[in-house]
Amino acid sequence: MSRKSTESSAQNTADPRIDQVVPAISMPAGEVELKGANLGPGESGPPKVLVDGEPALVLMSRPARLVLQVPDEATTGMIEVLGSNGNRAEVPLRVARKLNDGLHPVTSPAVSRSGMIYATISGQMGKQMPVSVMRISPDGRGTPYVSGILNPTGLAFNPDGDLFVTSRAEGNVYRVDASGEFTVYAEGMGVATGAVFDSEGNLFVGDRSGTIFKIDTERRIFVYATLEPSVSAYHMAINAKGKLFVTGPTLSSNEAIWTIDTDGQTRPWFRGLGRPQGLALDRDENIYVAASLRGHRGLVKVTAAGEAEVVVAGPNLAGVAFSPLGNAIIATNDAVFDVDLGVEGLFF
Repeated sequence: MSRKSTESSAQNTADPRIDQVVPAISMPAGEVELKGANLGPGESGPPKVLVDGEPALVLMSRPARLVLQVPDEATTGMIEVLGSNGNRAEVPLRVARKLNDGLHPVTSPAVSRSGMIYATISGQMGKQMPVSVMRISPDGRGTPYVSGILNPTGLAFNPDGDLFVTSRAEGNVYRVDASGEFTVYAEGMGVATGAVFDSEGNLFVGDRSGTIFKIDTERRIFVYATLEPSVSAYHMAINAKGKLFVTGPTLSSNEAIWTIDTDGQTRPWFRGLGRPQGLALDRDENIYVAASLRGHRGLVKVTAAGEAEVVVAGPNLAGVAFSPLGNAIIATNDAVFDVDLGVEGLFF
């Protein structure tokens, strides 16, 4: 036997070792990378991997790296890599918990002060769905809350705790009372998508065709800023000083998070994302955005210094919101999940 064959055989029978899991949190179907040693394929192929006891699909296997897809059925538990010699290596993985499905969020959910979650069933453009907004309790129980809004899109609470909903089909903004009844708050918002309130009660609405509107507390409407049109939606968040952060996916693979200062000045704040969607800020004003980063999909954290990393792996994310109860609420294109990121959201 050649020296190379002997080394390969020894490697195949050596104990697997996991030094790091990146990221350490995932959605179901997220792609997670393991770094370590003896993770490569043996004579019978890649090593067997389990997540919380469920078989995981191995996407790539090398001696020092292994990439797996988290099973849809997995919950928080251990990743186990089973070596050809029968030994195994383990590392913990936190998996987001599904709260409710059968939804259609197209941007971030909204969370009330009591921790109730609001998510849309938006539907195809121009098609009225039986329920427009679902209200979901922290334990996942969903109840229809609003019906009759065509293609509901952006959700936002004002400082008084009232819910506002945009309609991308009608260009309207609706104010929703505690019983789920709604009235028109503003009209003529174009393809109204994202919505956010500042601490003074001014509402900002993104018309994906290229305009950010400001609606003051007297319901006067101003053109606040203009951006490149988006192929899907504008998504917005705001900090305590009133600076807007906006994403609006185009056909580029090198998208930006834009900032708009209180004087309307617009500039790219961070660039390098693929199809960025909904975003939220934590108390330290780090930004969490549903996007792709260097080919890895999930929830991306971008610090004030411009350092970015995927902190939650997962496909098809539409947005994120922080709950006053301490968790992050992550929306996919058909469900909402919660997960503890160990950070506190920014609230006014």
